[in-house]
Amino acid sequence: MTKTILAMKGISRVFQSETIKTHALREFSLEVKKGEFVAITGPSGSGKSTFLNVAGLLDTFDQGEFKLDGVDVAGLSDKQLSKLRNEKIGFIFQNYNLIPDYSVYDNVDLPLRYRGLSAKDRKQRIEKALARVGLASRANYLPSQLSGGQQQRVAIARALAGEPKILLADEPTGNLDSLMARQVMEILHQLNQEGSTIIMVTHDPDQAREVSRNVQIIDGEISDFGIYAPTQTVATEDKELADVSV
Repeated sequence: MTKTILAMKGISRVFQSETIKTHALREFSLEVKKGEFVAITGPSGSGKSTFLNVAGLLDTFDQGEFKLDGVDVAGLSDKQLSKLRNEKIGFIFQNYNLIPDYSVYDNVDLPLRYRGLSAKDRKQRIEKALARVGLASRANYLPSQLSGGQQQRVAIARALAGEPKILLADEPTGNLDSLMARQVMEILHQLNQEGSTIIMVTHDPDQAREVSRNVQIIDGEISDFGIYAPTQTVATEDKELADVSV
């Protein structure tokens, strides 16, 4: 039986101002299995970013149950959440989030240092991750010396080096031209075929049709019109690898 990596049941997230109460997620339930590549789609303000922030342990929720790789996150302290996030989740952001004064190598290394890994272990992980995205020869470059597509590949390598249980990608091709976007998507598909579990927020309908499952969110709920299993075969090999819109 394929393992469940992410399980949300009845999740609600409410943002309250002095005059307005906004239900960003309403009784939201979703399960993601190991090896799935899931696209999260929906109009602006539908709750996609809120879902991603909750899934990535960057934001809390008001009601419901959430288990990440079998761990119930409710009631965990900030320190415990940070540890779980660092060990289980790899993030790929639209704006790359690279440190401009750090080399490619050091950008990939930084999250590993927080894990307390040895220099030898970190070096092995970094070199392996950069080789997987085709940037082994660019390890000493600064982000400013790279194209947008290469910077996004560095961000992917940074996520992979932590050997996460799940990759969360927030509009990973949003700042790229069509050719670079295609190259980044090819890398993500390759990683998925090798066993990586990926959840990707996207506005691109073509990208959403390429993956194993498309979950459409409207007004904080999963739409009945969500598209499932369009073209790709789900990879199930046993390998590991806040802008809040409401």
